[in-house]
Amino acid sequence: MNSTDYDIVIVGGGMVGASLACALGSSELRIAVVEAVALGDPGQPSYDDRTIALAYSSRRIFEGIGVWESIAQRSATPIEHIHISDRGHFGFTRLHASDMGIEALGYVAETRALGAALYEVMATYKNIELVCPASVGDVNVRSDHAELSIEREGKTQKISARLAVAADGGDSPLRRAVGIESRKHEYDQAAVVANVTPGHDHHNTAYERFTKTGPLALLPMPGKRCAVVWSTNSENVETIMGWTDEQYLAQLQQRFGDRLGRFERAGKRVAYPLALTRVKDSVSDRIALIGNAAHTVHPVAGQGFNLGLRDVATLAQVIVDARRAGKDFGSIDVLRPYAEWRKRDNQRVATFTDGLVRIFSNDFLPLTLARNAGLSLVNLFPSIKRTFIRRTSGLNGRLPRLARGLPL
Repeated sequence: MNSTDYDIVIVGGGMVGASLACALGSSELRIAVVEAVALGDPGQPSYDDRTIALAYSSRRIFEGIGVWESIAQRSATPIEHIHISDRGHFGFTRLHASDMGIEALGYVAETRALGAALYEVMATYKNIELVCPASVGDVNVRSDHAELSIEREGKTQKISARLAVAADGGDSPLRRAVGIESRKHEYDQAAVVANVTPGHDHHNTAYERFTKTGPLALLPMPGKRCAVVWSTNSENVETIMGWTDEQYLAQLQQRFGDRLGRFERAGKRVAYPLALTRVKDSVSDRIALIGNAAHTVHPVAGQGFNLGLRDVATLAQVIVDARRAGKDFGSIDVLRPYAEWRKRDNQRVATFTDGLVRIFSNDFLPLTLARNAGLSLVNLFPSIKRTFIRRTSGLNGRLPRLARGLPL
């Protein structure tokens, strides 16, 4: 095999790409992380900091790669209870961490704090090089390596690696460059995200409320704040973004109700279009896809990033096991089991989230009665409730070692 500049090049230094680098940091593999956006001073925490919901299995993964303690010190609000309801109808479900004998169903972390924690840990590994700001142009796959053209500071350089990993988002340039096909289903919805302060303490409760125009989630944050993810039809987004804070809070109050008292303050609103993306294959020779480069799902139930983190844990395990066995971890024979392993989880989560959106967006009376009866059944029967929690907490199905709390 020819000598390469790196063993692995991770294209995309966001949370998923940085997580993979940290997971492989102790392997002594030569790793490059290529990130297009220049890293800036994170500054002081802001009221408007964006958040992400972490499943319980994601905590285990972060513990296994040595990042969780830093995340917890910066920002990790436990979700101890989840309240699910269908606006205007009788069905509801309450989930509690105690139902599973765990301390939290999940956590809410500020993305800025999560990113800072990952980069802090990544900087401790001498075998990881950050190439930033830089972007990937042409990609040529050879029999024993991938060669990538890197655009950096107006200059082009070529780097080679035994494996290139696409962690560069839903419109992944690396995925396109190597010709892996994807299918995208637009929901004709957008998520309007903001932080609010309610009148009452959230008591570490997350709320998922289904409405005619889409699901509405409120997630607990530090200092009595809540993160709001308001999914709505695309035609309504311009109206919502144009409201004054007072109008926004009044409309939010109308849709959510008074469980948290009167909403007192609203932060900056940001809108993101929603889509379901599937790829024809998540691997090819010398190439592997993770995170949004491999799949995007609706944000209902907060599954997207957690799905990507399980990609990280699985790919890291496949790479480490192949290296220990003296196998070429960039070959399609080694990468194929990763793709097959992840395929079932990806399909299950995509079907689950897509189904929730379709079922709860339909006003057909028999379906309305059936879904509300379903919510009530989950609430009444502990065995059904535990199954539901295992799925939403990322504890269902075949799990990689890191997601089971075991070292690589």
